[in-house]
Amino acid sequence: MRREFLPYELEILWNRLLAIAEEQAQVLMRTAFSTIVREAGDLSAAIFDRRGRMVAQARTGTPGHINTMALGMRHFLEAFPPEDLHPGDALLSNDPYRLAGQLNDMSVVTPVFHRSRLVGFFASCCHMVDVGGIGLTADGREVFEEGLQVPFCKLRIAGQVNKDVAGFIAANVRTPREVLGDLQAQVAAGEVGGDRLVGLLREFDLADIEDLSDEIIGRSERAMRNAVRGFPEGRFSHVAINDGMDRPLRIEVAVWREKDELFVDFSGTDPAVERGINVPLAYTTAYSTYAVKCVLAPEVPNNHGSFIPVHVSAPQGSLLNPVSPAPTAARHILGHYLPSAIFPAIATALPDRVPADSAAGLWVTQVGGRKLDGEPFSFAFFSVGGMGARPSKDGLSTTSFPSGIQSVSTEIMEAASPLLFHKREYRPDSGGPGRYRGGLGQTIIFEVRSRGPVMLSAMYDRMRDVPRGAMGGGNGSAGAAVGADGRALVAKGRSVIQPGELVRIDLPGGGGYGPPGERSAKAIQRDLEAGLISREAMARDYAADRPDTSGGPSVLSVKSKAMTT
Repeated sequence: MRREFLPYELEILWNRLLAIAEEQAQVLMRTAFSTIVREAGDLSAAIFDRRGRMVAQARTGTPGHINTMALGMRHFLEAFPPEDLHPGDALLSNDPYRLAGQLNDMSVVTPVFHRSRLVGFFASCCHMVDVGGIGLTADGREVFEEGLQVPFCKLRIAGQVNKDVAGFIAANVRTPREVLGDLQAQVAAGEVGGDRLVGLLREFDLADIEDLSDEIIGRSERAMRNAVRGFPEGRFSHVAINDGMDRPLRIEVAVWREKDELFVDFSGTDPAVERGINVPLAYTTAYSTYAVKCVLAPEVPNNHGSFIPVHVSAPQGSLLNPVSPAPTAARHILGHYLPSAIFPAIATALPDRVPADSAAGLWVTQVGGRKLDGEPFSFAFFSVGGMGARPSKDGLSTTSFPSGIQSVSTEIMEAASPLLFHKREYRPDSGGPGRYRGGLGQTIIFEVRSRGPVMLSAMYDRMRDVPRGAMGGGNGSAGAAVGADGRALVAKGRSVIQPGELVRIDLPGGGGYGPPGERSAKAIQRDLEAGLISREAMARDYAADRPDTSGGPSVLSVKSKAMTT
């Protein structure tokens, strides 16, 4: 007989589940070895019921991790049905086509037992600093070049490390200490989560969380369906032309509603390419559902129920649904771009609810070589551009959207690697002008203190396809990456960097929203004083000679503090 929960009981239990998932994530971050996980938070953590349905997630993480993990749990259960699981087991895989889309992302699943019975799972997904192969780059022609593929297996068996699996991983990665350390951190986080969940079951005298998950997931599904009903009838389409690699790439999307279900279809998108920017369908689905939810129902909890009414499809063999052995190492480049393709389609239906175009995700910089003492190293850092302006606010500067990754402080990166940063600051004039200004990108200048040349693998986008303005707003600035003497670096691939060579990367800014002539003089004046725009850009992009009704000095009479100090 199904248990019914009183409203206050449901609220308490729901918040306890959220707290447990958050504790799982925090344990993982505090015990991780790599800065990618420990500082940048490139991870996701969640609770699943015994049927493999995601119930609650931690706050940290990315849609590319959490949503693919929610979809991918069924593959773990197909490989390991309940009768094959025992207390102390931990499951592992990095299957790029059925999980998070690239070999660097390892998913660990911990089954939880209560009264000798399986009651649920804790799962986490982390980006590993290295998985062997040619390294984290878009240069691979096949997935086999991109590193070690770990099939669905047991990392731990009845509480003991599976030495065969650990040995294979250690023998195939450049940084076994960090990789194995992060995997053990995932195991530890899952065990802590399991202990907390068992404590919750005992406290409330529950045999499992199945009735609770039915209630939570059912409410989320109903709320999502209700939001979908508010989407206008009709088929809304958009064609986006991404930078691509050797040539621009076409992404075509159509969005429509049928009763209380929403469909996102990418028919017409270009075929997969022989470079690692292809996006497996699970990752395509993850960022498509995220884009839809941001606009239609941001307040609905992100769990199994909120996914049910949204259907995502892409032609098999296309950029957004490649088949093995298509390379996928840099799938985030196009994956993070998907909201930029979907939002304009939705904007034709709901013009007042969609922001201007953002810089669209992470710029990943991976460097590898030998330190001054001869020790080999492999280090990656993330940098982000500006978000598009919103219908009622400026865009956020240097903010990771849609990924959610945190920026790592310069001091921590310099302590953990042979990188030395000379500049890391806002990039003036990079945000698109408008009634509401686009968020700024940033300029970063760094060198690598190394013994001999190092390999820099860049995964950069929006070098040609600039973030677009909305409702009359101006476009954001394109990105750029140069080495010594201004030589252009490969935007999606590898470049050789000499010791001490200064590398400069300029990240894109977000698009503006609304006509620039409608921006208030006070806002323009504030931007000028803060050094966010230059006097030249002010004169070019805004009606600088209009009267200032704020009671202060005219816009043209204000000097930028950032430009005069």
